[in-house]
Amino acid sequence: MSDQLRPRSTRSGKLSTFARHGRLKRSNPLVAVVKILAATMAVVLVSGVSVAALATYDVASSVQPSVHLANETAGPVPQIGAIPGGVNLLVVGSDSRKGQDARFGDEDSTGDLNDVTMLLHISADHSNASVISFPRDMFVPIPSCPDPQGGSFSSMSRQKINTTLTYGGLACTVLTVEKLTGLDIPFAAEVQFSGVMAMSTAVGGVPVCVAEEIQDDYTQTYLTPGMHTLEGVAALQFLRTRHGIGDGSDLTRINNQQVFMSALVRTIKSADTLADPLKVYSLAKAVTANMDLSASLNNVSTLASIAMALKDIPLDQVVFVQVPTGGTEGGVLPLQPDFDDLFTAVADDQPFQLGGSLGAGATLDPSVTPAPTDPAADPNATPEPAATPPGVVVLSDSATGQTAGELTCSVGRTLENQ
Repeated sequence: MSDQLRPRSTRSGKLSTFARHGRLKRSNPLVAVVKILAATMAVVLVSGVSVAALATYDVASSVQPSVHLANETAGPVPQIGAIPGGVNLLVVGSDSRKGQDARFGDEDSTGDLNDVTMLLHISADHSNASVISFPRDMFVPIPSCPDPQGGSFSSMSRQKINTTLTYGGLACTVLTVEKLTGLDIPFAAEVQFSGVMAMSTAVGGVPVCVAEEIQDDYTQTYLTPGMHTLEGVAALQFLRTRHGIGDGSDLTRINNQQVFMSALVRTIKSADTLADPLKVYSLAKAVTANMDLSASLNNVSTLASIAMALKDIPLDQVVFVQVPTGGTEGGVLPLQPDFDDLFTAVADDQPFQLGGSLGAGATLDPSVTPAPTDPAADPNATPEPAATPPGVVVLSDSATGQTAGELTCSVGRTLENQ
């Protein structure tokens, strides 16, 4: 097998993956197809943690060109089994219209911006995971990036993070987030509009709760309060809507995306999905055609090993969090020291819990029945705060988000309030 790849370890040593991976051999086409389908089924059957995790299941992408990251080195292919140590995987959502449905605009109407940038981190002991969102309008320094056509681009001291995909492709986005966080990120994937649509349809739709009416002429999203099962274009537009959510900012749009992602996780992990071979196959097929993966992910063994690390993590140990930011003209900036504190916890492989709110774009589902209380307790007494487990880092109030186990609703806004 030619030129295998292995990512380097992270800065703390605790996150060291030492994952070994390579390309599939080009053998008999029929045998290759059978192996790909079998591996796809196996990976998805043991998986189901987050949208970011789903990006790792594109086992058939080995037939597509890989994206080579700066931190990949040679190494042998691992055996099937949970990947040793922790994992950092960056998932970006591109707004490119190339090859996409004409309803989303002309192919030349936009560039190729990473309007969604999320880091999936799996703890070294595989007991918890986090999905960390970076606002598209966050100003960051961009390092010198390799030009996909050869040569390199000069570094820039301050640009919005969503320009990195246009600037130097997926590898540049990874380098930028590595410099920003101090982490090593050996795995990466890029998904476009069609991928989101296909995945939501494959599971039979994603049930989302709307607390206040959503009206958005830009994405043609109009949802009344209550439960809605979204798939295809409706699911994509729900994720894209900004004007119809919270205060209309990208920050509250991320809150809305977290509502959807947590619902998708619960849907995938449900017996209704995993016990239905057609849904499992459809989900595998959906991600197959809609991902561009780093060479480090372009291998069935590596994909399966990451899936094995994810499969048993409880819903309440999957945390969706938006990085702490503060406002500045034309966008936002990382809020210090809260921003660095978050990534110090990730680098040290410490589990964390949210100390802040869900954010202005989300609220707890009011239909959920509260846990019963002690009838002998004083109803007017101030409840004691829950004890923080040993070793768990409580993030600052500036880090908003939720767990996959929390039932939440989107907070919309009408046209008259825009």
